[in-house]
Amino acid sequence: MIYTLKQKIIDNIIVFMLIMSTGGLLFVFNRNLMYLIFTVLLFATLIFSKSKSNRKLFNTLLLCCITIVSLFWFNYMFALSEQSISKYMYYTLVVFVSSLTLFHFLNNRNESSFRLSLYFVLKLIVIHAFIQSFLYLVVGDNLKVISNSEYECTTFFYLFYYASTDVNKYSEIVLFGLDVRRNQGLFWEPGVAQLFFNIFFFLEAFIIKRNKWLLMVCMVVIITTYSTIGILLLLMQLIVYFFFEKRSKFGILIFFIIALPISSVFLFNIEEKTTGDKEASFQKRYFDLVQPFFIAIKNPLTGIGLDLYKFQEYRYEFYVDPSDYKFIEKNIGLDLKMENTNEGSSNSFMFLLAAMGFPTGLFMIWLFLNQQVIKRRRLIFLLILSLSLFSSPLLLRPFFIFLIFSGFFSFILKFDSFKNH
Repeated sequence: MIYTLKQKIIDNIIVFMLIMSTGGLLFVFNRNLMYLIFTVLLFATLIFSKSKSNRKLFNTLLLCCITIVSLFWFNYMFALSEQSISKYMYYTLVVFVSSLTLFHFLNNRNESSFRLSLYFVLKLIVIHAFIQSFLYLVVGDNLKVISNSEYECTTFFYLFYYASTDVNKYSEIVLFGLDVRRNQGLFWEPGVAQLFFNIFFFLEAFIIKRNKWLLMVCMVVIITTYSTIGILLLLMQLIVYFFFEKRSKFGILIFFIIALPISSVFLFNIEEKTTGDKEASFQKRYFDLVQPFFIAIKNPLTGIGLDLYKFQEYRYEFYVDPSDYKFIEKNIGLDLKMENTNEGSSNSFMFLLAAMGFPTGLFMIWLFLNQQVIKRRRLIFLLILSLSLFSSPLLLRPFFIFLIFSGFFSFILKFDSFKNH
């Protein structure tokens, strides 16, 4: 199959939209319009494609789509309280665009097309973030505030974006003696950005392997996010890369030269968030790990519903026996100081269990872990995604629903093959 320039451009735009719909500022400020453009683009691509539709592929993905959508609407009907129908319409749309994206790449392209497009788009995003991190030193006093009803940040001519210090006073940091702002790239916060930066590092280091200088650029970008999880994932990837991928004495020496300053940033970050001024950030994530799990235990079958505002109301009034907290504190070795909150959960997995119950929640988590998009160094890829999801509410966004569909699709094909034998 000849992969034309026109096809590459279309694929890159589709992948860019898939990424931006998972925490990108483009969708934060223009969600409805961007989803409309994304949907029209996918339909047009499928309609005008020269490839014939594979009926078995179409029927299998249709079954996956109907099943996932049914699980969402089942949750709507049996949720603990009345839910917003618009929220479930949104999840239906997410399922729709994710399934169409997967169908496009499976039906119209070969197996490597998505990975190559993902690599190319993330490369551009990483290079943009690299420029953005240092440009702040020059344009930091010439930023414009932009906002909507739920989000606010600053921008330099709508090309580079920085967190607003009015909203997040800890967005300004001192890194290696330089006064900078945490790098959020084209995303709504650094914790989301680090996920995609680490995915690019993974692709460059273990899958594509084209340019070692890009690994250095990506390392700098990840460090400038000042994300605890992001820097930890970077260190873990560096260990695998130098000790298991390269396997040379010189490579190990390079690792220690690189890892020592990165480790110092990581340890200082940990100290700040566990005992310093930024302890509230750690406590919120700790609370988001623990409390939603107890909510799920109390509502094990169908959860309390996916409506974020209803979830916030419910968790604010939810009571957990102090003895249960003490048991967790004793085993983890860290005190949980937060008692309640009316904010959403940053932990994707715990929110899913609390919102949809154990049967549906665990089923969808299993499908996610069974993803078939990246097969080589699969465990590292899943580790990057999973640790990031413990601190970012992204599991039900298009990029991850796309991965869930790939796992579901593979499961059905294996089941059909087993049944026919």
